[in-house]
Amino acid sequence: VFSASYYDALYKHKNVFYFLSKELTWAPVGLIAMLIFTFVDYHFWKKVTLPGYVITLITLIAVLFIGSNINGATRWIKIMGVSFQPSELAKYMIVFFLAMVIEQYGQIKEKWFASIIYLSFALVFSGLVLAEFSILVFMENNLSISAIIMFVAFIIVFSEGMSGKITGILMGLGGIGVLIAIVTSGYRMKRFISFINPWKYATDEGYQLVHSLYAIGTGGLFGVGLGNSKQKALYMPEPHNDFIFAIICEELGLIGAIIIISVFLVLIVAGINVAMRAKDKYGRLLATGIISVIAVQVVINIAVVTGSMPVTGVPLPFISYGGTSLVFNLAAIGVLLNISSQTKTHKDEMQEKIERKRIKSKMN
Repeated sequence: VFSASYYDALYKHKNVFYFLSKELTWAPVGLIAMLIFTFVDYHFWKKVTLPGYVITLITLIAVLFIGSNINGATRWIKIMGVSFQPSELAKYMIVFFLAMVIEQYGQIKEKWFASIIYLSFALVFSGLVLAEFSILVFMENNLSISAIIMFVAFIIVFSEGMSGKITGILMGLGGIGVLIAIVTSGYRMKRFISFINPWKYATDEGYQLVHSLYAIGTGGLFGVGLGNSKQKALYMPEPHNDFIFAIICEELGLIGAIIIISVFLVLIVAGINVAMRAKDKYGRLLATGIISVIAVQVVINIAVVTGSMPVTGVPLPFISYGGTSLVFNLAAIGVLLNISSQTKTHKDEMQEKIERKRIKSKMN
């Protein structure tokens, strides 16, 4: 963050340590939250999910009226001089909410009509909350986070055995929704057109992507060296935020980029492993949702920076500058670590297999 930000910090704030000092303020808060959440039994979060949902809903509504407008988007609330981004909370709150609802109401009851009632309630209730969060975030001029919320919800439901037919229908509806959001917004349409041929719009909508590609190309195999990026020197707007991966590619080269991607892959695989070995359904759903939030953001951020999809404002988890994002991501990792500490042992898994075989033979 310091390497990517000090030119911008000096030019805008007359202090090269401006962004670094803020990041060093929030990083310990996030690490403490991660440590605390590691020792909090993850079942506790079921008790506070509904109050958390209400708080999230209130903050998402409040930001529309009292939020700070930055670069055309109203996404932040300032409380006692501290900026807070409610959409970062919404990303994880939908995970906790869906995990609670599916775990509680997604069980198959003894009678078929009871199953229908329970499942219908779960789907309608969850769908309303999901729509609320997505629409409110979208109204903040934040299509990217709205899409992430929808996509993560889709992954959670899909992991619970959603049929291929329904999967195809939902993906189609989601694609239509994104297309409508693009064509009905002037600046989104310009971004999409510039993504197709950024060089044609290199001084306008394609400016940021073109300079991102310059940075990646300049880095070569080993990079120009940490701190030596030229694109961060007031060429690329806010290089310490959404396009920090481009600066990493320029300064550390292909090798540095591969190392960063590999670390994320290890984290994602570890998260999937935790989800697969969770001792109960709630833990599995939570782990799936948490690691999905991180994985989806990583994929979108790197795709945007490399010109593989239209430019959108999604930070690179744990690396991009941003206090709210860092704190919530680290806190979520703390929850994931607690689930990991309670995963099933090999003995438990063998016992489950024996029990399933016993039930199957009894039914036969």
